[in-house]
Parts: sequence; C-alpha cells; structure tokens
Amino acid sequence: MAEDRKLTVLQLLPALESGGVERGTLEVAGALVQHGHRALVISAGGRQVEGLLAGGAEHFVWPIGRKSLKTLGLVYRLRRFLVEQRVDILHARSRIPAWIAWLAWRGMNPATRPRFVTTVHGLYGVSRYSAIMTRGEAVIAVSDTVRDYVLREYPATLPWHIHVIHRGVEAREYPYGWKPDANWQQAFFAQYPQACGKQLLVLPGRITRLKGHEDFIELIARLRRRGLPVHGLIVGGATPSKQRYLQKLRYRIRAQGVQNDVTLTGQREDLKNILAISQLVLSLSQQPESFGRTTLEALRLGIPTAGYAHGGVGEILKAIYPAGLLPMGQIDATFQRLLPLLQQPETVPEGDFYPLQHMLDATRALYEQLARTPRH
Repeated sequence: MAEDRKLTVLQLLPALESGGVERGTLEVAGALVQHGHRALVISAGGRQVEGLLAGGAEHFVWPIGRKSLKTLGLVYRLRRFLVEQRVDILHARSRIPAWIAWLAWRGMNPATRPRFVTTVHGLYGVSRYSAIMTRGEAVIAVSDTVRDYVLREYPATLPWHIHVIHRGVEAREYPYGWKPDANWQQAFFAQYPQACGKQLLVLPGRITRLKGHEDFIELIARLRRRGLPVHGLIVGGATPSKQRYLQKLRYRIRAQGVQNDVTLTGQREDLKNILAISQLVLSLSQQPESFGRTTLEALRLGIPTAGYAHGGVGEILKAIYPAGLLPMGQIDATFQRLLPLLQQPETVPEGDFYPLQHMLDATRALYEQLARTPRH
C-alpha cells in the first residue's frame, strides 16, 4: 500500500455541542484535512458544526447518540454509508455510536471493511454496555490512567491493542503568563464586583455531584474564617436535570455564610480568561477524571493548580506541579495544603507539556498504520 495514500476517516459521536470529546473530534478532523485526508463526522449536530466545516471536514446529521431502540435502525444505514463513502477508518468516540458502528462493521466483509478504532475518553461504569469501547482493532486511551482502567476492568482486552495518546493543548492558545486585556477584566469585575480585589479560586466544571462543589464551598468558608481575602468562582452550567442540585449548592453557600464569597457564574465561553486571572485553580472531582484538560490548560498558562491525587488530574499534577497534589477524602489535610499555595505558591514550570501536535500526529499515524497493516 502506498505510503502517501489519502484516507477517508469517519468519526462518530452523539453531538457537537461542547466538551473535550467534541473539541478533540474537531482537532483531529482539521489535522486530517491539512494532511490531504478526508474527514467525515456523524453526530446530531450542535454549535461546533460551523467550526468543523470551516476546517474542511464534512458533517452528517444523524441521531446516532440517542438512547432508544430506534437507534438500532441506523445500523444498516451506516453499513451502506461506509461502503458508499469508501471509509477507511471508522472511529467511535462514545458508547451508543460505538455499538451502532460495531454492529454495522461486524456485518461487513472482513477483507474490505474499514479498520475500527475506539477511544476510551472516560472511566465508565464497568458493564457489557461500556465494554464496547474496548472492541476496537485499536483502542485509544487518553491517559495512562485510562489504560490501567481498561486492563484492570476489561482483562480480555489485548494490551498491544491499547494506544496511549494523551489529549493535548495548543501552546499558541495557552501561552505561559498570558493575561486577558484590560477591557475584558473591567467588564468581568463589573459583572462580579464582589470578586474584585480578591484572590480568586476557581472550580471549573459542570454542576454535578461528582465535581466536588460542596468541598469547594467548605474550603472557601474555612479560608474566609482564617481571614484570607479569597473569592470562589464555580464556573459551569447546570442541565435541567441538575437544577435541584444547583439549588442545594445555593443553600449550602447560604448555610456557610459565604454568599458574598462564592459566585456561581453558570456556563461561560471565556473560561481561559478566568483561569488566567486566578490565583489558584482547583479540581476536586470525587471520582477520578480520565485526563483533566482544564487542569492542563491552567498549568500551561502558569497558574498554580491543585487537585485530588487520583486519575488523570493526579497524573498531570505529578508530572508538572506536584505541589498541587491534594489528599482525596481528607478535607482538613486539603485545607492545610491550600494555605501555602495561596500564601507562597511554588512557581509553575514553563514547558510544552502534553502538546496538542503530539496528539494529532500520533492519532494520524495510528490511522495510517492501521490502513497499511494486513488484515488477520
């Protein structure tokens, strides 16, 4: 097979709204187009479709992530699509799309069907349903944490089928020491005057019980009782199903007496700016994260960052900023670790840690290698 063969790569995911999976899909699609390959994406659509198309990829609107038996009706349609579009690589990034992809792929001629790739983006609950993410001819793990999880929970997965390709950050988008302009800062503090002049502690992440918001509120309350001039920002939106929990958090803030010291900003599109003006960024997820991209983004900006020492966040902190490792489940010890991080923080080292280009090159190389490898 010629080394310069141009591939057609199809990525599948539920939608293109927001999130790390969606961002990675766009980044990989753009890199494929830049190298002369054809990049296709099937999803239910969303606000990131415009960016995908602007990068030269093609998008097809299918309800492929819908949790319904009707979604099984897409199996034959996808099989026909794979043939018509002459797809070389079929890459599933989420569980329901992966089931549809696998069922379609399994029914094709093994000698001519696409090569099947899956990416394990999360530490899913262990089940037959989730096991589909380990059935790729190549299984991409987004961190060493994910690789260990797959080998531990799905021991039938062949170790040499797993390829660790860390997610990455573009250095030009997150330059060390960068700050937003004065106009943005003025507008931000006009919107949140209670945060002006304070040491900002930021907890990014959607509103859910797993992200550690209650620990964050407790820590802010303790810091304020110590007399430290801090203000906590919880940056993330709440879906309709999480409105009751959002109300619980508001009650907890009032009960702790920190109504003027903790702000719930909701979903914002300027998280990078908020990270850059922070004194400390936190990751307090109760369950281990598969990677921890926001932690990496803050560190790449040079902002001290701390998180519970497990999962992908712990992996990143251990490699870049060990001072930020916090003991999981020990709120007293965590509080004591935060004090020096606010009063005399260690400087975050400058470096091209987990570069986006490495992720893109490794993913493209995997596709090309699969396309060249003889079938069993």
